[in-house]
Amino acid sequence: MAPTAALLDDLRAALGADAVLTDPDLLRMHQRDEADLCAAGIPLVVTRPRNTEQVVAVVQAAARHGVPVVPQGARTGLAGAANAVDGAVVLSTVAMNEIREIDSVSRIAVVQPGVVNAALAGAVAKQGLWYPPDPGSWESSTIGGNVATNAGGMCCVKYGVTTEYVLGLEVVLASGEVLRTGRRTAKGVAGYDLTRLFVGSEGTLGVITEVTVALRPAPADSLTLVAVFGSISAAGAAVAEIAARGLTPSLLELLDQTHLRAIEAYQPMGLRTDAQALLLAAADTGTRAAEDLAVLAEVCEAVGADEVYAATDAVEAAALLQARRLAHPAMEKFAADAYPGGNGGLVIDDVAVPRGALAALLDGVARVAAECEVPIGVVGHAGDGNMHPNIVVDRADAASVARGRRAFDEIMRLGLDLGGTCTGEHGVGLLKRDWLAREIGPVGVRVHQAIKSALDPAGLLNPGKVL
Repeated sequence: MAPTAALLDDLRAALGADAVLTDPDLLRMHQRDEADLCAAGIPLVVTRPRNTEQVVAVVQAAARHGVPVVPQGARTGLAGAANAVDGAVVLSTVAMNEIREIDSVSRIAVVQPGVVNAALAGAVAKQGLWYPPDPGSWESSTIGGNVATNAGGMCCVKYGVTTEYVLGLEVVLASGEVLRTGRRTAKGVAGYDLTRLFVGSEGTLGVITEVTVALRPAPADSLTLVAVFGSISAAGAAVAEIAARGLTPSLLELLDQTHLRAIEAYQPMGLRTDAQALLLAAADTGTRAAEDLAVLAEVCEAVGADEVYAATDAVEAAALLQARRLAHPAMEKFAADAYPGGNGGLVIDDVAVPRGALAALLDGVARVAAECEVPIGVVGHAGDGNMHPNIVVDRADAASVARGRRAFDEIMRLGLDLGGTCTGEHGVGLLKRDWLAREIGPVGVRVHQAIKSALDPAGLLNPGKVL
């Protein structure tokens, strides 16, 4: 029997034929995540295990036949971390979607990796609790994918990224062994912090099969304001001043004019498309929220905001938040419309710099756009210095793609020169391997490689990602 046929037989015996997919259309659907211009292969098979034991069976079967395993969640990532390689076994966690426990006393939840972020948020809200990490794709991205990439979101300025909420993991190692890390207790410092080792490892060290997350009491309703600026650097200066004043907004987002126009074209909602930049800020400090919002407004006005407008109720505040969440699909449409035949693509950057360097980053991105002759829209989590320059290219024009890649690299270089990092929340994947190596240096690379070699000596788990 040919090795391929033997592997498929092993997988069907372990999972059942309905969880072993070889239809060519389904294989093509599972080639890649949402990162543009990243290489992707055609997998041999897509598996959909339903529990840890079946994940073990998939990993062991692939190892016996020397076939790579590429874990995938909802494939909403933006760095190519979930992209398949030719002939790989894709291990999709979408069928592992059970919320196993919500403990309101310990304020934890235990979930399988395929649970969608919004589903967890809705379930814990019924018990007066809150799971803070809220990536822009929260309505479709999974907790397992969020953990694997250490995803962020709009609340990170106050509440932090995913890793701050992961208390423990169950992980299937390349050997097929099942490792449990972490704890359920509020405190715990025993041993190496293996949980954080796997958070952000993008499936290169093991396959996450269960996650224990920390929850918070549901916050008070937030109050929201919008500040309109005549220059993007003035908006950046406002962010720096807000940080310098010791203010802690629960949300502080920036959209440049390109994004404002794209969102308004995508879903009209009366945004100020004549503005060069818009800051969206919120405070969720209960009885003090109105006072805190007034101070935020005062800072914005002091640094030159043309207009500051406070939402009058929760409905209006939700509409403003929805406008921010529409940034990515709106820019995808903007890019598609920009070039004949819908060939427009986005190269999405994810650079984070110290808050005091935000204005310099924004000015630098504008300079890169002019020098490389490519449209670049900027959106992101200004409050923690994490911006997403969206570089628009014509996929059908090699020269346009080359200019876009050059712009991407120049922005990466700028971010590191400003004391920043190559990724604030999207992960490394395929897109930023070279830039991670530059950021962490040769010693850091060797340590990464040593850990990978120790846990996955055959190099079969998500090969080619991170390093």
